[in-house]
Amino acid sequence: MKRQELHAEKLLTWRRQQLAIGGRAVDLDWLLDLAGGLAWSALQQLYLDSNRPVELGESLEQLEKLWRRHLDDHVPLQHLIGRCPWRDIELEVSPAALIPRQETELLVDFALEDVKSKSSGRWADLGTGSGALAVAMARALPRWRGHAVDCSQEALMLASRNLQRLAPSASWTVHCGSWWEPLQPWWGSFDLVLANPPYIPQALLAQLEPVVRDHEPHLALSGGMDGLESCRQVIAGATKALGPGGLLLLEHHHDQSDAVLILMRDQGLTDVAFKFDLQGVRRFALGRHPVSLPLPG
Repeated sequence: MKRQELHAEKLLTWRRQQLAIGGRAVDLDWLLDLAGGLAWSALQQLYLDSNRPVELGESLEQLEKLWRRHLDDHVPLQHLIGRCPWRDIELEVSPAALIPRQETELLVDFALEDVKSKSSGRWADLGTGSGALAVAMARALPRWRGHAVDCSQEALMLASRNLQRLAPSASWTVHCGSWWEPLQPWWGSFDLVLANPPYIPQALLAQLEPVVRDHEPHLALSGGMDGLESCRQVIAGATKALGPGGLLLLEHHHDQSDAVLILMRDQGLTDVAFKFDLQGVRRFALGRHPVSLPLPG
């Protein structure tokens, strides 16, 4: 990392020049924060004193190269920097897994609210990707036993690094495989399971923004023809894998709420309900393993 000292006026002039080329101010300021070490609040102070000295963690030349790659090739800034703030942590990210989204933070809040009275248990994160949900669970529930699953070995290696760095003292294990399958030895014992599976309908992939379509793994985006292929697989295994009273929390596409709730009810889950995202959209579904299953016949 090459540090650079300069006056505020020079930095502000540079910022105006970059925005004149293109892009959003919020993204450029994010780059200045994560790569340059200049927080947004500190940037605002520079407008009050243009002679104030500023020290950046990267040179303006390097920051401009990153910004141009973002504009010209639509490379996500998170991939260019290799890091992404999420909740109260900073995750390593790469093209091996989806960049964690802000709305997914709510999935953690809903989960922790449900188990706040339990001191121990077993959780799982299905399709862990970067390990964002797994890290949050491991840090918040240090006495629980956790399991992170992904079918991509590259994504699982990324998740492992994040877990090792951010939750080193928690009890967790990573598993390579499809959804519930690698967790079969623990079926019937899970108290809490979270999943953010691929849910974009196949026909919509081409319509995604280039920054997503061209740089994030389609394996983690495509939910099949109707977008529900992975959701069906996750829900189908829930009553076998969850323990009595265990909770499944699922993120889905903005228009899939009714379909996902029906799938949960059809599989015998109880207390089925939806939750809103930050924009008031029904983005999450939850269902609970019944304390006792109905007798056949």
